[in-house]
Amino acid sequence: ITDFISFLFLYPSTFNLLEVAAIEKPQLHLWETGVIRITRHPQAMGQIMWCGAHAAWLGTSTTVAACSVLVLHHLYSVWHGDRRLEYEHGESFQYIKETTSVIPFQAIIEGRQKLPDDYYTEFLRGPYALVVGGTIAAYFAHPWMMAGAALLRW
Repeated sequence: ITDFISFLFLYPSTFNLLEVAAIEKPQLHLWETGVIRITRHPQAMGQIMWCGAHAAWLGTSTTVAACSVLVLHHLYSVWHGDRRLEYEHGESFQYIKETTSVIPFQAIIEGRQKLPDDYYTEFLRGPYALVVGGTIAAYFAHPWMMAGAALLRW
């Protein structure tokens, strides 16, 4: 379940596929809706949840080491990203920082962010349907992925 939720955090950048595909120049979007209401750094939080779930499930020293490095990398990216955005966008980013949080749901619990009555409509978007479908497909494909990995003769 944690992996499934982590993918909902990991892929909000897919909302403008023209930017992802480098057809349009990527733009900075300082918004406070959708998953940003829950956490200001959804990709970092999604990756941290994914690493935690995989490290707990597998428990091997290699997995724990790899996940620890990934978590540290994403914690640094949160710090650096906030610092860079504050430098480049000043008051605009300061407002976003005051009304959102890094830790999921913290701003909502503290009353700095309010979920509207129809908040779920912010998540009824095509990219989320693709993420949900892809995550479910990957879950069911894991046995084949593991079997294929076992055939590799590295």
